[in-house]
Amino acid sequence: MGDWGDYGRLHSRSSPDARKMPRLLDQGVWVLLFASFLWTGRSDAQGTAQGCVSRSGRQSSSAVSAQSIPRAATVAGFARIHIDASRAQRDWAVYGGDPASDHYSPLRQINRNNVKRLVQAWCFDAGETGGLQTSPLVVDGVLFGISPTQKTFALDATDGKLLWRFDSGVKGTQPDRGLAYWSDGSEKRILVGVMNFLYALDAVTGKPVRTFGNNGRVDLREGLGRFPAEAQSVYLTSPGIIYKDLIIVGGREPETLPGPPGDVRAYDVHTGKMAWTFHTIPHPGEFGYETWPKDAWTYSGGANNWAGMALDAKRGIVYAPTGSAAMDFYGANRIGDDLFADSLIALDARTGKRLWHFQDVRHDLWDRDFPAPPVLLTLKRDGKEIDAVAQTTKHGFVYVFDRENGTPLFPIEYHKYPASTVQGEAAAEQQPLPVKPAPYSRQLLTEDLLTTRTPEAHQWALEKFKTFRSAGQFVPFSVDKDTVVFPGFDGGGEWGGPAGDPETGILYVNANDVAWTGALAKNTGPAASGRGIYGSQCAACHQDNMQGSPPNFPPLVGVGDRLSPPQIAAIIRQGKGRMNGFPNLSDDELYALIGFLMGAESKEVQSSGPPPPGMDYRFTGYHKFLDPEGYPAVAPPWGTLNAINLNTGEYVWKIPLGEYPELAAKGMKGTGTENYGGPIVTAGGLVFIGSTNFDRKFRAFDKATGELLWETTLPFAGNATPATYEVNGKQFVVIGAGGGKDPKSPSGGAYVTFALP
Repeated sequence: MGDWGDYGRLHSRSSPDARKMPRLLDQGVWVLLFASFLWTGRSDAQGTAQGCVSRSGRQSSSAVSAQSIPRAATVAGFARIHIDASRAQRDWAVYGGDPASDHYSPLRQINRNNVKRLVQAWCFDAGETGGLQTSPLVVDGVLFGISPTQKTFALDATDGKLLWRFDSGVKGTQPDRGLAYWSDGSEKRILVGVMNFLYALDAVTGKPVRTFGNNGRVDLREGLGRFPAEAQSVYLTSPGIIYKDLIIVGGREPETLPGPPGDVRAYDVHTGKMAWTFHTIPHPGEFGYETWPKDAWTYSGGANNWAGMALDAKRGIVYAPTGSAAMDFYGANRIGDDLFADSLIALDARTGKRLWHFQDVRHDLWDRDFPAPPVLLTLKRDGKEIDAVAQTTKHGFVYVFDRENGTPLFPIEYHKYPASTVQGEAAAEQQPLPVKPAPYSRQLLTEDLLTTRTPEAHQWALEKFKTFRSAGQFVPFSVDKDTVVFPGFDGGGEWGGPAGDPETGILYVNANDVAWTGALAKNTGPAASGRGIYGSQCAACHQDNMQGSPPNFPPLVGVGDRLSPPQIAAIIRQGKGRMNGFPNLSDDELYALIGFLMGAESKEVQSSGPPPPGMDYRFTGYHKFLDPEGYPAVAPPWGTLNAINLNTGEYVWKIPLGEYPELAAKGMKGTGTENYGGPIVTAGGLVFIGSTNFDRKFRAFDKATGELLWETTLPFAGNATPATYEVNGKQFVVIGAGGGKDPKSPSGGAYVTFALP
């Protein structure tokens, strides 16, 4: 499952699933459920930004526009802004700034000489809580964004005035990192994911294009070859990419089984009809079929492109990185290398035909997804220019290939790793690693890398470390002790992705550098019971003992004191934050699980289907290695920003990114922190980045040296990739600020924009 966030934020008392109470529960469970229906909830502890906060910490004044979305569902209007043709204009019309996903802008009005004068221009408060990961688009002076609950809106990009808002009626509970824009010169469309739907909206009015799909939307659960479609779990958390009249999409899927396959699909932007499909779990007769058990294509899931893609529009090649196969940590039911999981796949954007691929992790047992779209750059090698594609990884490496044929531009070596000791498992004997560049995150946790924040914290970490198995990358999990994963399950590199400077060939990568641990446990008891369902679907994130791993995975102990059964049912069905929904559970399974969560005796129920084959073991939970006060139990840096010259494979600079304000106040500065959301780089000599979880800072660095030139404090943490654009001769920089990853701080949904005075 995943991040349920603050249970106290939820107040909805009904949902279609929640109203269907079970017929087969015993009297004890009925008493628990009835008592919970009388639960009256709590006030919203998170709140919203009551007007966005300026650099000085004061609320916005009349000189700094602060717009709030009206409470009405859909706001009608027209997205047309006066454009002065005599003055410079520059859009940010694609997620990542360009189809190449380089996060680069040629704008230079804001530069290293004047960036210290940057001030807040306007701030738009979406009026919602829950966090924000969206990087907005800006086209013809109009900014297109998404709220935390996945309402799409258009703003005047010069002052933040609301122009229209579209509410689909489907409440979004998943991250939504961006949108796609298409135009043929006369029509303009926004293509945006809302949960499992892909919507096409008129960019001027915000109204659905009724000729697209089914009355303006396509249901991504359909067309996957798994039935019934409504029992599948697919969410478009990263936007599709446009090639001519096609939009190409992937999707976020469950980490456990049952789950759908991670097909990459293309749809006609006019009609919504599927144009092609690439099976990431190959069907009989397709390339890679022999790397799976013969029937795996009928039951296995994942190998999905959840992170987004990059496009070489001239060559017509789309580059799709994929994640691990399900379930993530035990693969006895998918013995083999499992192509095309954990692969960078170059596809013909017209047809979906595979051109070349590279698999980073064979038979992944560590959830080592490719976490972000690759970056397309032109590099110099031996006096020649080579069109390249660079792909970051969760375990801290960058692979660089000739983007036309997949030839590595730096050598890749295959190393032998330990075999699994778990019955039925067969780990791959070898895994690849690039010789250059050196990893941007540490690779092996040893005693000398444990925290020295305080003597007590160090001693605690040392005693804990002695119970772990720490042997570097690609060590299969065991049932006897926890195995260290360093960098952790959240990277290394993450979904924000790097920025690439076409002027220099330098790649800017922000990274996490903290340790996690994990282990396996034997499945016991009936699978079709509340306890069995919890073990197979929930324990990976919330642990066998329901204690979770805060702040990423909240505890479920006492969840019945915080949520009513309908609320729990809605979260299980729809998902929340990092957690996928579980529409595949039958009503009886759902309410058996709810009963277990609320402390009732675990009863066996009638299963809705056969159990996934070979699933004799389960993952016991994500355990972040934190000291008793909640700080990383490894020595800093805990997060970094790195500049790597891809022409040579050498580092230009490397600095810590982020701080804990309370530690900095005590003199412990420059520790770095976990960070989510990527950087952008400009011709003005700057790297802009938010991303840091705890200090809520938005920073500008000198791209040549890494020197900090400017910073400001946002109303919420800026866990999103910024964008920059120019309207009528004025350059702006905007970032989505929603927080949500620091349990001690509020969450919201604001877009904060800066410019020179």
